[in-house]
Amino acid sequence: MNPPRHETKATCCYCGVGCGVIIETDGQQVTGVRGDPDHPANFGRLCSKGSTLHLTAQPLLQQQVRALQPEMRTDRNQPRRNASWDATLAYMAERFADTIARHGPDSVAFYVSGQMLTEDYYVFNKLAKGLIGTNNIDTNSRLCMSSAVAGYKRTLGADAPPTCYEDIDHAQVIFIVGSNTAFAHPILYRRIEDARKNNPELKIIVADPRRTDTAREADLFLAILPGTDVALFNGMLHICLWEELTDSAYIAAHTEGFAELKQTVRDYTPAYVSAVCGIPQADLMQAARWFGASKATLSLYCQGLNQSASGTDKNVALINLHLATHQIGKPGAGPFSLTGQPNAMGGREVGGMANLLSAHRDLGNPQHRAEVAALWDLPSVPSQPGKTAVELFEAVRQGQIKIIWIACTNPAQSMPDQKLIREALRTAELVIVQEAYTSTATVAYADILLPATAWSEKEGTVTNSERRITRFKPALPPPGQTRHDWRIAVDFAHALEARIGCNTLSGSTLFPYDSVEQIWNEHRASTRGRDLDISGLSFALLEQRGPQQWPFPEGASSGRKRLYQDGRFPTASGRAKFVNVAYQAVAEPIDVRYPFALTTGRLRDQWHGMSRTGTVAQLFSHAGEPAVMMNPGDMQRRFLTAGDLVHVTSRRGTQILPVQTGDDMRSGQVFIAMHWGEEYLSGRGPRQNPDDACYGVNAMTNPAFCPSSFQPELKHAAVKVLKAELPWRFLVFAWIDEAAVLALQAALRPFMRNFAYASCTLFGRSGSGVGVLLRAADDAAAAPQLLQQIEAMFDIEGPHILRYDDRRRGHARHIKLNGDRLEAVALSGDTSAELWLKPYLEAGQSVLGLGRRLLMPSAKPPAGVQSRGRIVCNCLNVAESEIRQVLANAAAAPEERLALLQRQLKCGTNCGSCVPELKRMVLQPMPAV
Repeated sequence: MNPPRHETKATCCYCGVGCGVIIETDGQQVTGVRGDPDHPANFGRLCSKGSTLHLTAQPLLQQQVRALQPEMRTDRNQPRRNASWDATLAYMAERFADTIARHGPDSVAFYVSGQMLTEDYYVFNKLAKGLIGTNNIDTNSRLCMSSAVAGYKRTLGADAPPTCYEDIDHAQVIFIVGSNTAFAHPILYRRIEDARKNNPELKIIVADPRRTDTAREADLFLAILPGTDVALFNGMLHICLWEELTDSAYIAAHTEGFAELKQTVRDYTPAYVSAVCGIPQADLMQAARWFGASKATLSLYCQGLNQSASGTDKNVALINLHLATHQIGKPGAGPFSLTGQPNAMGGREVGGMANLLSAHRDLGNPQHRAEVAALWDLPSVPSQPGKTAVELFEAVRQGQIKIIWIACTNPAQSMPDQKLIREALRTAELVIVQEAYTSTATVAYADILLPATAWSEKEGTVTNSERRITRFKPALPPPGQTRHDWRIAVDFAHALEARIGCNTLSGSTLFPYDSVEQIWNEHRASTRGRDLDISGLSFALLEQRGPQQWPFPEGASSGRKRLYQDGRFPTASGRAKFVNVAYQAVAEPIDVRYPFALTTGRLRDQWHGMSRTGTVAQLFSHAGEPAVMMNPGDMQRRFLTAGDLVHVTSRRGTQILPVQTGDDMRSGQVFIAMHWGEEYLSGRGPRQNPDDACYGVNAMTNPAFCPSSFQPELKHAAVKVLKAELPWRFLVFAWIDEAAVLALQAALRPFMRNFAYASCTLFGRSGSGVGVLLRAADDAAAAPQLLQQIEAMFDIEGPHILRYDDRRRGHARHIKLNGDRLEAVALSGDTSAELWLKPYLEAGQSVLGLGRRLLMPSAKPPAGVQSRGRIVCNCLNVAESEIRQVLANAAAAPEERLALLQRQLKCGTNCGSCVPELKRMVLQPMPAV
């Protein structure tokens, strides 16, 4: 008898779009996931990441990488051992109490996450600022959205995106800047595609240093040089002023400070801006005219603006443009910051950052501090701003902060300047990591590991980019000894209160919570009368009526779709403020020694550090291995061909990577996806510099940060690219039991440090076969015993293995068969046979007819054998080679070819994430196949 099926509504745990999902379970495990057709963020649609969420929650995977019970060590020279919750929390409370007594409350710190729920965030914020008395609590949202926060506050008066997703449907011009929306926010991009179909007059402008899939679809693409956004926006405003496209009546009635800004933008002539930004004057003029003359212009922006040492200036310069042209406070118009993480908004709402307080209150405002103290029944809350992300880890490295508690984030992958971060984690007297996954790089530094619940097990609320709050319930009970993030913080707070006493005026606990609803109700009370007032909401209402937008004050019948339609702003004067900003160059300009601008960004099918998406083999099929993308001309001038290994080196670190041709960027720029950290990409560096360890892309990125938002310049670093002379290669790929695949990948990680370069990724599809691929390179053949150890981990050992060995040349080929099918292959020295052996393995094709060719190093590949290539459509497993075959044989006009592909191969008919790439392929000349 089949177990009964249950369905639970939740949200996707990836980007800030906040898509509703329906989780299907059998009471024991997640059996499926689909989009929630009733959720107003996505109306049932999911992207390639969201549609595979159920695969990340399978027991076979969970038991390999989930943190399921507390672990602790009191001696850093010893491994962590299992411990009880009571013993762990007691030890933590003892260490905190002693450290605070000896060094003060600012000697401890918390680094939390935009993937926490609002209730989790609220409790951690209260723990730090209320009980301990330190503002040393910051979040990985500092790396994501803090420049947007500062930009909104400086201009509009509050951290409140004034727009909504529905504005996409009403816009006449959409200006996308600093965002590859097609990859980073795919469901919103589907909505843009729909808007274009419904309104053929809609114009799309994209400003980006790279010609991304988003940019390729634009009516006007501005290929600006990295970091020149302020010059672009000021130049557009200059043109709007010159051509009388500004709204002088609106400026006079609802804004202040325009006269000073007007004097500044006089100097941003088309000729000057064209030279600074590297774009044609005609394109600049067209962009300004479309923006200013439109009845409704909507800007969508993300990390390209925010992750910069001048990130706040970039945000306010764009908002200045909206205010001057009255492109705000009406349907289809406004500056819309697209949130990167699923609940970065919720963290901002509860003040879960080093310089904020609950309900958008300012730490520097005495009245705001007094309001929070009264709410929490405290005599006061600390006034000194805490350390923000980069500052925080620098303070740990210098010994000012003794204890750091990291929750639901992976700074040993995501923070810039990884050498600094790892030195800090080694220096700290106590490192506490609260995590759902044991596989993250940060867990290796943990003295205490606290096992937390994950998506499908949690309960609470999140707020998406359009200020919409969704409540969801757990689909499954917590596994093992895991606890909810808020519960861990509350349990610790009680243990700490027992040692240092309750500091409330009434003498009662600061943490009287037994449920998430109690926490949320307290958060709700803190918002009364504020710009984000949610006093009219309740858990019951959210359950009855579904997700709601704030503000939703008591007595309201609904939330507010868009803000400032009356021209009133939450500033002292009630007017929006123009901020006079001038263009500043990137923090680290390129020079003769470091002549390339490194840009980082997202892959279509991966998420952040890949602790979750990295468990799903099929999500590697679109971009299977790490690479640095480079302009074809730059490659030719350096005698590089696709697949060559290169050193990418900044002033902070280096990483060896294969180079690939990138036709999406101009000369002088290189691109590496932000996701590749030590978990998948590492090495010890070249043999002549054994201490120059590689930690992935963020070994090279820049910790310089914006003085207003404290957000680091992750988007740009000056680097040099030199060919890596590493002639010896090693490659292993094999089918692995799904119950062991992630454990194997984790076990291989220490071995990767023995090579100058190494990467380890997955391939295949869950349910059809999952494989592990390890690739390595060095300047000389590795020790035989090292290779034997690695091959044994793939079960390539024993007398039944087919072997060819040429020890003199360092070449070997070791093959394991399962009947007449390849199951595992190890290649040393000459790895060229990968081109035909891996397709045989992946296709499950019989090798009986190959005979001795399997082991002959000089044998030619069998006729007709070729790799399927990249999987373009992940949902339906459609490969690039199959798409090209159909297009090569198609006589249809370009505009009909997409429909032909969708009919014949079904690609692009499910989640739609591959549609932009399909459109690009349709327009390319197709050689005969």
